[in-house]
This record gives sequence, structure tokens and C-alpha cells, in this order.
Amino acid sequence: MNHRIEGVGTNRQSLIARKMLTYNKRQFTENMTGRTIAMLCAALLVIVVLSITYFIASKGLSTFFVDGVSISEFLTQVKWDPEGEPALYGVFPFILGSFLVTALAAVIAAPLGIGAAIFMTEIFPGFGKKVLKPVIELLVGIPSVVYGYVGLTLLVPFIREQFDVLGFSLLAGGLVLALMILPTITSVATDAIEAVPQDLRNASLALGATRWQTIWNVVLHSALPGCLTAVVLGMARAFGEALAVQMVIGNTTKLPGSLLDPISTLTSGITLNMGNTIQGTPYNNALWSMALLLLLMSFVFIMILRFLGRKRLVK
Repeated sequence: MNHRIEGVGTNRQSLIARKMLTYNKRQFTENMTGRTIAMLCAALLVIVVLSITYFIASKGLSTFFVDGVSISEFLTQVKWDPEGEPALYGVFPFILGSFLVTALAAVIAAPLGIGAAIFMTEIFPGFGKKVLKPVIELLVGIPSVVYGYVGLTLLVPFIREQFDVLGFSLLAGGLVLALMILPTITSVATDAIEAVPQDLRNASLALGATRWQTIWNVVLHSALPGCLTAVVLGMARAFGEALAVQMVIGNTTKLPGSLLDPISTLTSGITLNMGNTIQGTPYNNALWSMALLLLLMSFVFIMILRFLGRKRLVK
């Protein structure tokens, strides 16, 4: 009896082994189909990115190779008058305005976002994860035009009354952008802080460190690459924002002398003027050159993010 049971078991194992070793045409076809679809999707994404880059570059470089505008004058001149005689294509005020409003938004939003992430993960995790985090994530879904309209109706009049200025200013743009990028910074920083191993916290507390010393010297130090990634992501969004900023900054090509002066950015300059130009004219090509600058800055932000991600992975 035992020999018969052992024989049946051996035959069943042999049958299973033969099935596993047998060439399965259907499985092979499914694997090849899935791999082909995945490769086609990846290739399509690469083609789309290269096509967009080529299209913008071909349009933007026409300003220098077809219209004869000097690259140095284009980047450093402070006078923008494409319809004048002679035409002037100085985009330095737009570049400066984009960097200033992005830097101001990051300076305001980074401490608030990282502080909120610390509160939600280290100080009051129950309330933070159940109430505060969902509320902050809801801000991501608000359209940018809503932020701009709120800034236009509340923030601009407030600045005008308090400082006796026009109200449309670098400060208004920075505050609106800070509110827009705050959810991004908070969410990414929260994930980075939560990824810190609990053993590091326990070891710090066991050595006699207070909770704040543990947060400052251990948790934040370990999550620093992730927090920097959060700030860079927020800056990337702020640098490319158009509508919300356009509604509150005043859109003037003069260089700002203070936070209360109106400015203009690359995005606002493109959106305000592109509809008033004719394809192929020097004016239109200059706007495409500004779009090319935005694309190059996007690549720079992506490279910074890749570097920070690699550094975090190595650590």
C-alpha cells in the first residue's frame, strides 16, 4: 500500500515536472506581446519628447540663425521692443522675473512645507495623516486660475492698501506661487521623512537625545535629499506657471527695484504676446526662443532631480 502511494506521488511529481518543462506556446506569445507593447509605449514617449524638443528648438533658434539676433544681446539686454525701429529683443527682464518669483516662492513654501511634513510624521502623526494630509493634497486639484483670481481679488488690494503701491508685484506673485507649490513640497517631504528607518530614531532616543534633537539631527539629516527633491519639484512647477502669476505680477518689462514692483516672467510674456504675432516673423521667433529657454530650464530641473535621487539612493 505504501509503495503504491509513493508510486502515485512520484508519477504526479513527474507529470508536474514535464508540464513545467514543456514548451508553452501560449505563454511565450503572451510574454512577447506584453514586451512588444511595453517597448512601443516607451518608444512612443521618446519620440514625442524628441519631437517636441526638435520643434521648439527649430523655432527658437531661428531668432539667431535666420533673423540674425545676437545670443548675448538676447539674453542680456533689458529692452524689449520687437515692433520698434530698430527692433529690440532683450529678454533679461523676463528671465530675471522668472527666477525671482520662483526663488521667492521657494523661500516661503519650503520651510512651511517641510515643517508641515515634520508635524504630520513626527509630532502629531494621527491628526496629520487623517486630517491634515488629505486637506493639503486637496490643494493640488485646485486650478491655477482659481489661485490667480484669489490673489487678484484679495492679495493685490491688500498690498495696495498696506504699502500704497500698485499692488501687482513680485511679492504678490511669490505668495500665490508659494501657496500653489506648498502641497507638492509637503507631500514629497512627508514621503521622504516617513522613509527614514525607525531604528535611527530609537537609537538616537536611546543615547539620550530629545525628540527635537532626534528630528533635527537624525531624521532631517537622513531625509535631506528627499526634502531637497521636494523643493526642486516645487520650483520646477513655479518656474513654468503662467496664468496664476500673470494675473498678479503686473506684466511690465522693467527691472524690479523691490518686492513691491511689478515684473514679468517668461511664461507671462509668451502667453500675452504669442496670439498677437504672425508665424515666421522675428517677433514670433523671439517668443519661441523664450519657450526654448523654458524648455532648457525644465531639463536643468530634471537633471537636478536625477542627481538628488541618485544621491539619496547611494546613501
